[in-house]
Amino acid sequence: MAVNWIDLLDPTADELRSSAPRQLEESAFELLLQQPEHEDEPRPTLQGHGDYVFGVFLSAVVVREEDRVYYQEIDVVLTHDTILTVRKTPQGCHPYEIEPLRESVKPTDSPGMVAYRLVDDIAERYLDLIDDLDEEIDELEDRVETRPPEATRARVSELRHDLLHIRRTLTPMRDAVRRVVDDVVDVENGKEVFPHAVEVAFNGAYDKFLRATDGLDLARDLLAGVRDYLQAKIANDQNEVMKRLTAIASLLLLPTFIVGLYGQNFQHHFPELHWRWGYPYSWGLIIVTTLIQLWFFRRKRWI
Repeated sequence: MAVNWIDLLDPTADELRSSAPRQLEESAFELLLQQPEHEDEPRPTLQGHGDYVFGVFLSAVVVREEDRVYYQEIDVVLTHDTILTVRKTPQGCHPYEIEPLRESVKPTDSPGMVAYRLVDDIAERYLDLIDDLDEEIDELEDRVETRPPEATRARVSELRHDLLHIRRTLTPMRDAVRRVVDDVVDVENGKEVFPHAVEVAFNGAYDKFLRATDGLDLARDLLAGVRDYLQAKIANDQNEVMKRLTAIASLLLLPTFIVGLYGQNFQHHFPELHWRWGYPYSWGLIIVTTLIQLWFFRRKRWI
């Protein structure tokens, strides 16, 4: 027998009340109708409430062209014979696409198994998301040498905030799935929403969330490496600038000394002052000493 699956996209209060299970509490109605104030709210959860199970899930989506991440909210209400999904469209974005999931559902699937397929699909998307972030971080590291430091620093800051937001949604979803695996989520009417076979299936989704969490930690470490690389490059560039400024100051030091030496107001013991070739001699001395310094600095690769 096919599962009774009701799917609503941005429903009104009347549509939701006419489609939702009768035992649904008023607080659950408010949560199902509530629009998040921020893109990563509300906090994902999965809890038993009397005769039904209420869940909130968030699927993260990367927009590579715009360098941003947004979140698609999917609320779920489960009874022993019905599943209600409420999808909410993020502002200026697309809602969670449900049709591929519908096609994967088998006629013999229970509501709990449908919920597993939904959670497993979200877990797969998080794994893909982590892969996209890793590629973005690798590309960012490759461009550290050629990209302006200000642009790289800004992108590192954006990715860091994205990683924090993803962790805020990924960790509670992992914990919610763990509660199903541990047989903590249940209803009070004695009928199982999550039979043992479904709990075993949820274990696979839990493993994917664990892998996504580990991948997120690795991505954070990689991003920290890019930040350290950028700071080292900035410090090295500053050292190169100081080295060149020091070389320029040194090049000017000897000519300044020579000019100052012959500019002293003494009439004796300066034979060059009364020498016919004294002026060309001083210029030749300045040029020769400058060339010697240039040769030395070039050999040391300071300039």
